[in-house]
Amino acid sequence: MSTAANTPKAANIRQVATLAGVSHMTVSRVINDHPSIAPATRERVLEVMRHLNYRPNSAARALASRTTRRIGVIVDSVVEFGPGSTLRAIEDAAHDRGYTVSSIAVDRAVTPHDALESLAAIGIDALCLISPRTDSIDLLREGSTGIPTLVVKPEPEPDLLTLSVDQRLGASLAMQHLIALGHRDILHLAGPLDWLDARAREQVWREQLVAAGASPRPVAVGDWTSDSGYDVGRSLPTEVTAVFAANDRMALGLIHALAESGIRVPQDVSVVGFDDVPDARHFLPPLTTVRQDFRALGRLSVETLLGELEGLEVPQRRLIEPELVVRASTAPPTRARSGDAAA
Repeated sequence: MSTAANTPKAANIRQVATLAGVSHMTVSRVINDHPSIAPATRERVLEVMRHLNYRPNSAARALASRTTRRIGVIVDSVVEFGPGSTLRAIEDAAHDRGYTVSSIAVDRAVTPHDALESLAAIGIDALCLISPRTDSIDLLREGSTGIPTLVVKPEPEPDLLTLSVDQRLGASLAMQHLIALGHRDILHLAGPLDWLDARAREQVWREQLVAAGASPRPVAVGDWTSDSGYDVGRSLPTEVTAVFAANDRMALGLIHALAESGIRVPQDVSVVGFDDVPDARHFLPPLTTVRQDFRALGRLSVETLLGELEGLEVPQRRLIEPELVVRASTAPPTRARSGDAAA
């Protein structure tokens, strides 16, 4: 009698691609009988599939079985500004190209696999995964949807199309601005470090301080909300002369707490945010921040997916440049804040 322990594990698309010496996207095109594949390549892939007894999964076959002029989007944490703005930008760009968008948010009740199965049931031509966490990418790492698929994430992903605003560049712009002003004791108010964007910003903060000859102090980890920024601001170490906040909402709460404590921004502490939310220019003081162009991100996501759908050569990875927007919340450091001498 066979058991789970001695049942051979089914081959996946990446094993087929590796053995055939092609990309997983080429295997997907062979599965879907795409006309752009050279006959010799097609036969080599088919031979490997037969050798491995590979069978495309049912979700992939369902996804690729019909043309709908619909793009599916799986989004994690749509309530946050970045993922939510990216989704809206994709919807606008898809509409301009004559496509509709069906989106499903991943949460405790809906897994990435559930989301993929739901999109397969309604039929989509291409798939975009807006993935701030690594968990949502695991499904795609294990197999293929059989249709053009793109992941919005800051770091490259082998054999997957990826696209992102350049998080490392954005964090570098923020840190270089503060360092150029003369700050060296810069606290980082990080987002949750299981988020890929938050992790990238934290890494650059640390690297930039070390390069400037400063010693990074422990990170203050928030949860993207203004309340978490407020909590950090209520106990800000007196030696800190600047804070790089990983998003604007946490920067807002931080500034609120500092104001209640009589600590002036930027005279006593400079603050830089990230995102450039629509209200950032109305903070008191107006916030210096890193602007992410979500409209460009949405447009390029749709262009990449439709280019892949049409059999065009598209870059496997693309990065969009962010912009530092300097406003009134940053200035050169002055003398020690009130209370430093006592400390």
